[in-house]
Amino acid sequence: MSANHNFVALNIAVLTVSDTRTHDTDTSGQALQDLLSGCGHTLVERDLVKDDVYQIRAVVSKWIASPKVQVVLITGGTGFAGRDSTVEAMTPLFDKTVVGFGELFRQVSYQEIGTSTIQSRATAGLANRTLLFCLPGSTGACKTAWSIIESQLDARHKPCNFVGQLL
Repeated sequence: MSANHNFVALNIAVLTVSDTRTHDTDTSGQALQDLLSGCGHTLVERDLVKDDVYQIRAVVSKWIASPKVQVVLITGGTGFAGRDSTVEAMTPLFDKTVVGFGELFRQVSYQEIGTSTIQSRATAGLANRTLLFCLPGSTGACKTAWSIIESQLDARHKPCNFVGQLL
C-alpha cells in the first residue's frame, strides 16, 4: 500500500454473546457500535445470542459467508466461566489466527486490571477474508480492545494494517 492511501470505511458486524443481556441492556455492543461508527466505519449487522457454541457459529458463519461483512466484533463469552464458549465456537472457523491481538490485549489490559487479565481469552483470526475479533463482555474491555483494533482497520496506518486483506 502506498503512503497516500485514504481512509476506507469497512462494513462491520457486532455480536454480543450473553445469557443475561438484552438489546436494551447491551452496553458493550452499543459501545462497539458507537466506536466503529465514530471512526467512519459502517455497522451492517448487530445481533445478540446466548452463550452457546452453535448459536454463535450460526450467526458468525452467515456473516463470514456474506460479501458485505468485512469485520466481526464479538463481545462476551471469552472468560473461564462454565458457559463461556466464544473462543471454542470461533477458533475452528479461523483460516489464520491473529496471535498478537490476544497478547497485546492482555498487555494493555494489565495496566487496567492487573493480573486478572490472564483470565481473558481475547483472540482474533481471519476467515474467508473476514476479520474476527473475540472480546471480553465488559464495556471497559471493549473500549480497551478498540484502542488496539482501530488503527488496524485504517488503511492509512503504517507500517501495516488489515484493510488490504479484507478488500
